[in-house]
Amino acid sequence: MNKILVPTDFSEQAENALKVAAMLAKSHNAEIYLLHMMEIPTQQTDQGNAQSDIPETLFFMKLAQKRFENLMASDYLQGLTVHETVKADITFNEIKDSCKEFDIDFIVMGSHGATGLKEMFVGSNAEKVVRTSDVPVLVIKNKHDSFDVSDFVFASDFKNDNKETYKQAVKFAKAFGSKIHLLLVITSGNFMTSYEAKSRIEDFISGETFDNYTITIHNDNSVEQGILNVSKDINADLIGISTHGRQGIAHFFNGSISEDLVNHAKRPVITFKI
Repeated sequence: MNKILVPTDFSEQAENALKVAAMLAKSHNAEIYLLHMMEIPTQQTDQGNAQSDIPETLFFMKLAQKRFENLMASDYLQGLTVHETVKADITFNEIKDSCKEFDIDFIVMGSHGATGLKEMFVGSNAEKVVRTSDVPVLVIKNKHDSFDVSDFVFASDFKNDNKETYKQAVKFAKAFGSKIHLLLVITSGNFMTSYEAKSRIEDFISGETFDNYTITIHNDNSVEQGILNVSKDINADLIGISTHGRQGIAHFFNGSISEDLVNHAKRPVITFKI
């Protein structure tokens, strides 16, 4: 990772994400792009009202700048290259466009969980960034004094269209010295024998040289619940999943699983775009 994008609304959750991004930037010699999306009332784009709305727009711009200055003075950002940018709109395409504009290869963002990122997002919308992003997204829920990933659950259907995301997960695991726990959750609606499940995973990873992994076959009422239960049982530091973008996770996962995990998991979640 060379360039890390961190969306911020200056909330506690956003700062938790920024602190993790700072740790990653220091260990990987990366730059941070700090993005604040400022909501401008729609009438401010009306040419007839432009003159009267300029003072209010300037006020919010100055307020954002002041918050940036306070944030940049934080000890944990000292010695890092941090770029500040403000977008005058709150849309998820702004994040995707910013990734292209700045050649971002990793996103770290905070989330309240079920209620989404406070103020910056309306409702439970951290998952919308996951759905639209072409680069890996790391969603941080809590404060981390250090970001160590010893045990990394990678949940998948282990079909061929997930192989590229597995390679991304392996690259991430190597960077952190992590053990990957390859997880296939079996439900009544997607039943297969344990032998079939293990064979599928072994075929899937054949040809890969990474050997710091375990294989877990787990039965549960739903895929999401299975991932959460296994992650809790092994006290995983991170959950990794694949996404098909706007279509959700293909085949084995229905369209809401990735978004639900982002909202409901108590631990960090990283998503990789298929």
